[in-house]
Amino acid sequence: MNSMNVLIVGSGGREHALAWKINQSPRVDKVFVAPGNAGTSVDAVNVDIPQSDHEALIEFAKSNNVGLVVVGPEAPLVAGLVDDMQAAGLKVFGPSSAAAELEGSKVFCKNLLRSADIPTADYRAFRTADDAMRYIKDRYSEPTDPVNVVVKADGLAAGKGVVVCETRSEALEAIDRIAARKEFGAAGKELIIEERLTGPEVSVLAITDGETILTLPTAQDHKPAHDGDTGPNTGGMGAYCPAPVLDEQTLADVESGILVPIVHAMKRARRPFKGVLYAGLMLTPAGPKVLEFNVRFGDPECQPLLMRLQTDLVDVMEATVDGRLGELDGLTFDPRPAICVVMASEGYPGNYEKGHTITGIENADAMEDVKVFHAGTSLVDGNVVNTGGRVLGVTAMGDTISAAKLQAYKAVAKIRWQGAWCRKDISDKALAVVQLERS
Repeated sequence: MNSMNVLIVGSGGREHALAWKINQSPRVDKVFVAPGNAGTSVDAVNVDIPQSDHEALIEFAKSNNVGLVVVGPEAPLVAGLVDDMQAAGLKVFGPSSAAAELEGSKVFCKNLLRSADIPTADYRAFRTADDAMRYIKDRYSEPTDPVNVVVKADGLAAGKGVVVCETRSEALEAIDRIAARKEFGAAGKELIIEERLTGPEVSVLAITDGETILTLPTAQDHKPAHDGDTGPNTGGMGAYCPAPVLDEQTLADVESGILVPIVHAMKRARRPFKGVLYAGLMLTPAGPKVLEFNVRFGDPECQPLLMRLQTDLVDVMEATVDGRLGELDGLTFDPRPAICVVMASEGYPGNYEKGHTITGIENADAMEDVKVFHAGTSLVDGNVVNTGGRVLGVTAMGDTISAAKLQAYKAVAKIRWQGAWCRKDISDKALAVVQLERS
């Protein structure tokens, strides 16, 4: 079997996990990551090209016998990197720019959900801060009036452009931050105000070639910064897989009532979807409803998912690109659960210090069923230093969820740098569900 080189575009924990898993394929010779991080330099070969430089990435892929390109983050997908690479004759895994608008524009996504009759929260879209504020003021008269709405920036905001509001004053402040002060940049050109749904959140990811849908095991992310789901939203402070809160019947309902309709809706919109379809769901008393769609592997959901995946990921990705996903026998996963605990820089998700030397990663990596995936790291004078808000995704498997949690936090305890912190309750929601089922 001829070997090939693979190029992964991106620099986060998701891309490290992809590099680590793809490098296990017997079909792969070299794995390149552009631009990568300190961890990908160990499990692959880093290439000093930013993800925004399409021309340089295409030239590198052509010059280095790259048989498959994998685009990890949402920004280059929305920016059309897949389209440019396909036009250059390269085989690339990921949706087109038109299809990636499912994540790139919340207004587009919500309108598509409504037209396809896919369950989601009621919403209104606004182009200006004044219109959005007038809407809130007309409905609620007092500053302390309970509103229970969610204000969302329309575009990409690195997982932070969502503000949950409980009072009128909080809603007006969120609108001001997003649409007037442009705290999230261009993402705030438009905004959405939607009803706040209640229930546990869960992530359902699937790989599709536009015809066949392969649903992955469920996962549960932890967006709020602090224990007990308190504090500001982040890009994700940890995840576990599978999520016992979603039973088999409900998952089947999600597949038939959400995943299949959205793939058909994208095809009708002349935006056929190929790649990873990520449904962020709220399990409401009325059934699962869509909070958002992403168009790539979630970070940190990707880490525990790929830790458990036993099928050759390169085979799956090539079949997706070629439109023959239905020819595969399905996906095989280690039956043991996996947990990822994100270690972050002090101050995240606000301002944080960079450049602190990290120690203990090798000791954690040496533990059984543990892998430390790098996100915001770089090599400086031979030392690994923190360069991002979310720095490491310490991932572990165990025979039970509690065993996986124990192993993950034992690994976390071996790693040190100035200001390092993490949530201490990753997977406690799953443990609560398991205990309830046993009682």
